[in-house]
Amino acid sequence: MSATAVAQRLKTEWETPKSLWGKFATVDHKEIGIRYIVTALVFMCIGGIEALIVRVQLARPDAALVSPEVYDQLFTMHGITMIFWYAQPILSGFAIYVIPMMIGARDMALPRLNAFTYWAFLLSGILVYIAPCMGQAPHAGWFAYVPYTLYQYSPSHGMDFYAMSLILFTISMTGGAVNFILTIMRQRAPGMSINRMPLFVYSTFTISWVSIFAMPALTAACVFLELDRRWGTHFYTIAHGGSAILWQQLFWFFGHPWVYIIFLPATGMLSMIIPIFSRRPIVGYPWVAVSTILTGAVGFSVWMHHMFTVGMSDMSMSFFSAGSMMISIFTTVQIFAWVATLWKGRLVMTTAMHYALGSIAVLIVGGLNGVVTGIIPLDWQAHNTYFVVSHIHYVLIGGNMFPVFAALFYWFPKMTGKMLNESLGKWSFWICFVGFNVAFFPMQILGFIGMPRRVYTYPAGLGWSSMNMLETAGAFVLGIGILLIFINVFISRRRGRIAGRNPWNADTLEWATDSPPEAYAFVHLPTVASRHPLWDDHDEEADPSDERTLDDGRLTLVSTWLDAEPYAVASMPKETLVPLLACLTLFGFFLALVFQLMWLVLGCFLVTLSFAFYWLWPRPEAEEGA
Repeated sequence: MSATAVAQRLKTEWETPKSLWGKFATVDHKEIGIRYIVTALVFMCIGGIEALIVRVQLARPDAALVSPEVYDQLFTMHGITMIFWYAQPILSGFAIYVIPMMIGARDMALPRLNAFTYWAFLLSGILVYIAPCMGQAPHAGWFAYVPYTLYQYSPSHGMDFYAMSLILFTISMTGGAVNFILTIMRQRAPGMSINRMPLFVYSTFTISWVSIFAMPALTAACVFLELDRRWGTHFYTIAHGGSAILWQQLFWFFGHPWVYIIFLPATGMLSMIIPIFSRRPIVGYPWVAVSTILTGAVGFSVWMHHMFTVGMSDMSMSFFSAGSMMISIFTTVQIFAWVATLWKGRLVMTTAMHYALGSIAVLIVGGLNGVVTGIIPLDWQAHNTYFVVSHIHYVLIGGNMFPVFAALFYWFPKMTGKMLNESLGKWSFWICFVGFNVAFFPMQILGFIGMPRRVYTYPAGLGWSSMNMLETAGAFVLGIGILLIFINVFISRRRGRIAGRNPWNADTLEWATDSPPEAYAFVHLPTVASRHPLWDDHDEEADPSDERTLDDGRLTLVSTWLDAEPYAVASMPKETLVPLLACLTLFGFFLALVFQLMWLVLGCFLVTLSFAFYWLWPRPEAEEGA
């Protein structure tokens, strides 16, 4: 059979119908990955607007742009939006799009679960934003410390929306983690042994395991909070034998690993982008891979780093202080590897490279001021000041947002077939870089001279006014830089230069596909002989290529987890509305719980259970690739 005939047959099998039904029923990882990215960027814009309002309120002393209650709601919604509904989902979006192709597979291992996790993520974000539409937004910060969040102090539904939306969100992220683990362990191309995986795959694999162990703590914390608020239990009520510190223990047992969940995949992106534009393999590949894994593992030993001021024994604080110091070593290894790669490379200064270099610079500052907060006496002084606000933004923007922008410029040609405008891209970088540093570097100084965080306003005469005005100006400059990126995407999507398959001369398998890729990605499933399959010329020692077309249905290879030796063929499911319908009824379940509509709760639960039975029920057509 000719290659054209095989490609047409594969297209017939894999392509999603171009209809309204197809839009809602698709299980194509490429469509779902783009939806994750677009949805997360929408949430980023919403969270950014909330941040700008907060900055305008703090630009001058004794300002009254918004009331204290509205300020608390904006402050809280900004935090949870950026940390939950932007920072991790956008990394998942890139990973869902590129990792199957990067490892030589045709889709994620569990395509229907992939669709389910997207709809659950979207609906969890909609659920939390119902609250401000009702004038009852959460108002206790993204950390939601008890007892302030218990019913007697927060009688509105805001904290109920907070708890229920986060439980739905954890369901989405846990499902996604399981899917990534199975995909990476069982669907790598023949020859892609575990010591040949791209570093972005390593970082995503690591945080998927971290998610599985960290997410249950957040789920339990939110379940206990809702039980205390509405069902008369006393997990957090001190007068009835509970403990307010229990919330902090559960939340930060999730919260500090979450820092690495939204950080490590971004470092994996940098480890992909920097070697490409340095025109050489990354220095110290094994050390970077091991450092990535150890960061995820040791991240579980640092959660009480956030609790040095609550009153613990010196011995326990010393243990977590040591953990805070130790974990910085692994990030330092990655930074040294990037710098060594740059030092010996032939740099190509694309926009993606600009954002990657900017990320390294910002991340070094954020890492250093994070390490010093692991020193207990210093943390006691800086803990509730703007120094910590500066630290978290240097880490999250340097370790997440800038790498995401680098990845957007790097993979946009693959996703769309068009190149982003490089001149406009470099302008956006410098505006973002300058605006970010103007906005957040003065916060370190403000922290040292005593400005507390989480304040609605401040009196004149304290010496804070000029720096707060400077920070607000910097925030708006940063916003203009981000707006330029969106303008670039909008224009280039329609009128950009044609990209071709591999405009960057990159080395990983996703660049062997068309731009944008066909639904089936590869006509002939690839084999791998090194870490840089597109930089190396090699003869495939495997079976003849037309035996690896697998064009008899929706099929992809299954391989062993260590050496990636093929041993089976997996049949993938076709389009279905079941993931969307199951998420809608689950959404109804949590919304009904917020308002204590117990008959509706029961009904939604039973319908969701019915969809789950239908989803999992064995069907004969599954053997035929359905």
